[in-house]
Amino acid sequence: MAWWQEAVFYQIYPRSFFDTNGDGVGDINGIRRKLDYLEALGVDALWVSPIFPSPMRDFGYDVADYCGVDELFGTLDDLRSLTNEVHARGMRIILDWVPNHTSSDHPWFQESRSGRNSAKRDWYVWRERRADGQLPNNWIRAWSDESVWTLDGETDEYFLHCFLESQPDLNWDNVEVREAMKETLRFWLRLGIDGFRMDVIHLIGKELDVDDDPSLAALSHVPLNDVPRTHDYLREIRSVLNEFDDRVAVGEVYLFEPTRVATYYGQGDELHMSFNFASLMTPWRAQSWAELIEVTEATHTNAWPTWVLSNHDNQRLASRVGETPARIRAAMLLLLTLRGTPFLYAGEELGLPDAVIPADRVVDPGGRDGCRAPIPWTKGAFGGWPSEPWLPSVVRAAELSVESQIAQESSYLVATMELLTLRRRHRALRRGSLESLDVRGDVLYFERVLDAERLAVVINFADAPAELGLQNVASVLAASSDDEVLEPGGYRIFQLN
Repeated sequence: MAWWQEAVFYQIYPRSFFDTNGDGVGDINGIRRKLDYLEALGVDALWVSPIFPSPMRDFGYDVADYCGVDELFGTLDDLRSLTNEVHARGMRIILDWVPNHTSSDHPWFQESRSGRNSAKRDWYVWRERRADGQLPNNWIRAWSDESVWTLDGETDEYFLHCFLESQPDLNWDNVEVREAMKETLRFWLRLGIDGFRMDVIHLIGKELDVDDDPSLAALSHVPLNDVPRTHDYLREIRSVLNEFDDRVAVGEVYLFEPTRVATYYGQGDELHMSFNFASLMTPWRAQSWAELIEVTEATHTNAWPTWVLSNHDNQRLASRVGETPARIRAAMLLLLTLRGTPFLYAGEELGLPDAVIPADRVVDPGGRDGCRAPIPWTKGAFGGWPSEPWLPSVVRAAELSVESQIAQESSYLVATMELLTLRRRHRALRRGSLESLDVRGDVLYFERVLDAERLAVVINFADAPAELGLQNVASVLAASSDDEVLEPGGYRIFQLN
């Protein structure tokens, strides 16, 4: 199996991870400073959210230079040092790559908008006014009910932006754009980066002459876009990664049905992995999770699944399922025992909820500040940061800090470390098939099987105790308690005979 199939990925939102220069914003050297922690935690690969030069209107997802490091985070040499140190510890590192759009500050767009005859005019998507005065189509941009089209006063044409007006969409139908973007991948691959998380990769192909269904006209176009030509472009991207040894492409395919997501693996010639966003939205019910697991297994027979419970764009797990310790621990167990590659969001191992952000501290255009609050490292002022972080801390930051939890045997952090250790010890949890999926009342049951090793995973989703009633148990590998019955939110992992 490939390294990325067995790995546990750990997403770092660098602004919020750790600050070393006292400006209140996390940086690359902050990640370096915490590598001992990450190694001890037991994760295998780091996914670092964007560190490219950017005006930060969308906090790095508006790229002004694909081949550099924003001075806010450090230097290119800092990133080289981080990459080398990560590799020296036997870990991997991937970067966020944003192929659908650039910043309006990017030199490409500045040249494109300079005139209708610009050499780079067709690098972005431009459309003339329609004779009837209507916009080119009825698509709605993300985070608002506004059009994806903005009229440029200098050239009297509309340009496309599926996100902010300051994030114009690249025209991937232009071969020059594709070649330029492939060179940005090569730049980082030559530096030693192990791969990329590819932001809204399903958006790069578009059918601009077709309106969405009128009944969907009030929805952002982003989760509606699913165009055949995108798969041609993905094969070109995959060919670049194939020029280098052992690299990985992880797609943010922001579609909600696993059946559609699975198509972006192609025939093993497109993405290596794609996020299964349904796992971010599934209610905390045994039957709901069983149905998601079943459809994921059925649609990913020739594709490797992924599982994610939190990220920088969505409500944190602890806030979504309720700040109930048993549920949070059970969800972590689920994440780390399903067949596929788990992605753990920084702070998830601490059971962090979303922070409460006062109106005067809100900065994100998409309302996502709460899930991006800074990681509390110590019980001291500012959670161990050298100055006040860029966003407020979570409630109970001192109690949930790394310093507090590492000393408590019953903490979220210690439980996560134990589960990661268990995953490393048992090949069936990393490589095995998933069998015997069942729901017994409010208890979810499945088995992970590899050769002679057979493990049973049992999770009680109910608010009441449940009988186990298992046979052929050889030993208990992990348990939320020593009770004879499965307590509310309780879990067990059994070695079966």
